[in-house]
Amino acid sequence: MGASSLLAQRPSLPPIRFILVGDSTVAPRNGWGDGFCADLIPEVTCLNLAKNGRSSSSYRAEGSWDKVMELLKGNSDFFATYVLIQFGHNDQPGKPGRSTDLTTEFPVNMRHYVDEVRAAGGKPILVTPLTRRIFKDGKVNDDLEPWAAATRKAAALARVPVLDLHTESLALVEKMGAVGSNVFAVAQPTPEVVAKEESGTSPPLPKSPSAVEPKGAPTPVFDYTHLGEVGCREFGRMVILELAGVVPDLGPYMRLGAF
Repeated sequence: MGASSLLAQRPSLPPIRFILVGDSTVAPRNGWGDGFCADLIPEVTCLNLAKNGRSSSSYRAEGSWDKVMELLKGNSDFFATYVLIQFGHNDQPGKPGRSTDLTTEFPVNMRHYVDEVRAAGGKPILVTPLTRRIFKDGKVNDDLEPWAAATRKAAALARVPVLDLHTESLALVEKMGAVGSNVFAVAQPTPEVVAKEESGTSPPLPKSPSAVEPKGAPTPVFDYTHLGEVGCREFGRMVILELAGVVPDLGPYMRLGAF
């Protein structure tokens, strides 16, 4: 369908809304969420409520989920509200106050989010976690796959759509390589880091606020997790295209042309 045809349809499209829930890899300024929202036509309401440093547990514990549920009380203003939910990075071990057990807690948390969105009249969609860009011997060191698998399983059991951002983002990052995928970062690495990356293995980085994903905005320094403008656009578009494939009826609400 051409752009002119889509434009002609816009006045008759019922209003819809997207709410994005997740951690810093979704959040404004350093995740893919704003890129996703930018690829929707202006008539769509898109709210990026993801927050830095949150896990499937802490996002609820601190009250952020209550704000989502409050917004869902306004569903009558929209034909449909879609809630995209992505966690995993901060659910991993070693995140004090945020880590969750992969078997007994993380899947339960994700299912509760799904059930509550449904009960409030929304449409839940789970998203597997964006890959990190850490390489070992020329391959991505994929330590997030267990959380991606748990997300896929939770979606299958709950019978809700799942967007497998993890698999697709990992394939792209691995294709680009350790040095090439630096283009997605918040800031560019030092020449010393690049020189070490050319071996196909990512060197350890000094500990920084962004490396431990704090609750505030990460410092704009190079790391293997957060996204700059290029990464925001690329992975936001990746989620858009996956969503168009999974829920084809949403196609007219999306800008599906070139960047």
